[in-house]
Amino acid sequence: MNPDNIRIVLVNTSHPGNIGGVARAMKNMGLGRLYLVAPRDYPNEQAVWRAASANDVLDNAIVVPTLNEAIGDCQFVVGTSARERRIPWPLLDARQCAARMAEASGREQVAVLFGREDRGLTNEELKVCNLHLNIPTSGEYSSLNLAMAVQIVAYELRMLSSDNETPVSDAQEWDAPFASRDNMERFYTHLEEALVDIEFLDPAAPRQLMSRLRRLYSRVRLDEMELNILRGILTETQKWVERGKNSER
Repeated sequence: MNPDNIRIVLVNTSHPGNIGGVARAMKNMGLGRLYLVAPRDYPNEQAVWRAASANDVLDNAIVVPTLNEAIGDCQFVVGTSARERRIPWPLLDARQCAARMAEASGREQVAVLFGREDRGLTNEELKVCNLHLNIPTSGEYSSLNLAMAVQIVAYELRMLSSDNETPVSDAQEWDAPFASRDNMERFYTHLEEALVDIEFLDPAAPRQLMSRLRRLYSRVRLDEMELNILRGILTETQKWVERGKNSER
């Protein structure tokens, strides 16, 4: 596992004290890369006070206005979710997810997303993830503080880094790097355009087609070469559609 390739991403955090608590939890477990997406009140002295001796994590935190800017260069993205979704996504607990993240971090940029204190991540934000992470809690009281949730995930990662045996990633023997989140988003845009061009997708009634296709490709995980092949197929398909339209005129 390479902790330098793992980033904790907090999305639209409401309370600055929680940001400081997260920084402290991260440093406890040997993580140092913190990304803040449009925090509502930061910088703030409460964050510094709660961080205690982890002020260096806060000082090095990267603040960005959008989620895409926080994860655009990542190849493996995990989103924390406590909700059941209309379209089920691959869902693992913290220990299982930590193993997958540790494997990926050997060669890839890994991001773990934590949402708003009151409602977590939105459906649109969860759609960009390869996996969803759920922390099982008691049915009598399921609310977890943001810093506590980060602490649990960071602890599981720490336990893996302390093991004598490091998980071996399939990516270590792969012939091309996995596609970044930016490139995957460009692919989804291209795919949707091509599906509209061939009249397979009706923009007026899209149903859940693109969500299901996102789930499919997120589960498979494309490398950059495979992504280029698929985009080439889409481009040639669009050319044939355009030729057909021109011949009818």
